Amino acid sequence: MASDLEPGLVGKPRLRRVISGPLLVFYGLGTMLGAGIYALIGEVTGAAGVYAPAAFLLAALIAGFTGASFAELSARFPKSAGEAVYVSEGFHNQRLSLLVGLMIVASGIVSSGVMFRGFVGYAEEIIVFPAWAGFVVLAIGIAAVAAWGVAESLAAVAVITIIEAAALLLIIALGAFAEPVAASAGNAISGGAPDGVILGVLSGAVLAFYAFIGFEDMVNVAEEVKKPRRTMPLAIIIALVTATLIYAGVAWAGVRTTPVSLLAESNAPMTLIYSRLTDFPPLWMNLVALTAVINGALVQVVMASRVLYGLSNHGALPEWFGRVHPATQTPVNATLLVVAIVLVGAALLPLATLAQATSFLLLSVFTLVNIALIRIKQRGGYDGFTVPLIVPILGALSAGAFAVFSLVEIVR
Repeated sequence: MASDLEPGLVGKPRLRRVISGPLLVFYGLGTMLGAGIYALIGEVTGAAGVYAPAAFLLAALIAGFTGASFAELSARFPKSAGEAVYVSEGFHNQRLSLLVGLMIVASGIVSSGVMFRGFVGYAEEIIVFPAWAGFVVLAIGIAAVAAWGVAESLAAVAVITIIEAAALLLIIALGAFAEPVAASAGNAISGGAPDGVILGVLSGAVLAFYAFIGFEDMVNVAEEVKKPRRTMPLAIIIALVTATLIYAGVAWAGVRTTPVSLLAESNAPMTLIYSRLTDFPPLWMNLVALTAVINGALVQVVMASRVLYGLSNHGALPEWFGRVHPATQTPVNATLLVVAIVLVGAALLPLATLAQATSFLLLSVFTLVNIALIRIKQRGGYDGFTVPLIVPILGALSAGAFAVFSLVEIVR
């Protein structure tokens, strides 16, 4: 049995290895599905029009190269603050490693802001209330669950993920048999991509890329995963493939049955699609969407707090960030700080800006991580799970190009 104490942390509580392979897959899917469809399908459709499915597939291709790189690195170095560890191993530069770790924390915080915004959008379909009140209630609830324990947090994530995935599969099934909407009804590409098809798909893919964040969250709980060298790579690949299939199917069902102009303007796009596909009341879809975005926010908070813990554990941040509560065995200080910053960000920035900022931060990190893997692979001496060298090369090139495009989108 592994020791309860990490080297260098003698006498202090540590994280528990309680996460199984299935729980890890649900952890990744929990943030992908909540962020990608329930919160952003309208924004992606507004950019790419009827080519929204292509935007999701392009984003999946870009994410796939980097996801495969993360799969190998997570097997090589199963540590919290994974990206920072990977960059440190690749570049032997502690300052760059710290910068990468902080960028991942920032991406988790901004990403949670997206989910907070999505939560309010769907909740307002049920009851009218001030946005700030919704942010505060959600922040308190997420902080309590995240601080309670990682096993409890991931069990909640798994249950919610199953519910939201079932709802998305229902949308796909209903969309397949529904009467398609005519282009004249506002579903032409001009309704969602005024700058042309290619630019529209690229713009949509930048937003849709955000929908695939989750595999990088998975590596940051590696110290709590059972048999991580075997479990991590397989779980990352399964989560990415599953999310891609669901995204493409839902986007196809959405643009096939709902005018682009309506999707782009809706604060609750999944409820809109559902209401056009069935005569049943949309309340239950609102409730599913609410739980989905809560799920995504919870995953991001857990991830960001673990990165802060990992950076502290490696001496890059003060010990305060790495303190683990002896009863819950979770980094409570880091968790509460992350939730507080998320609360402020959600109240100040619009959804699209939050999503684009998250994409830029992650794409920049992914570029560095892929380059780090190239350097590590050139040294040899490893016989575990590997991917061909061309994978991180393509990952670095594609992530770097998308990072530049994402930055242009932000400053436009």
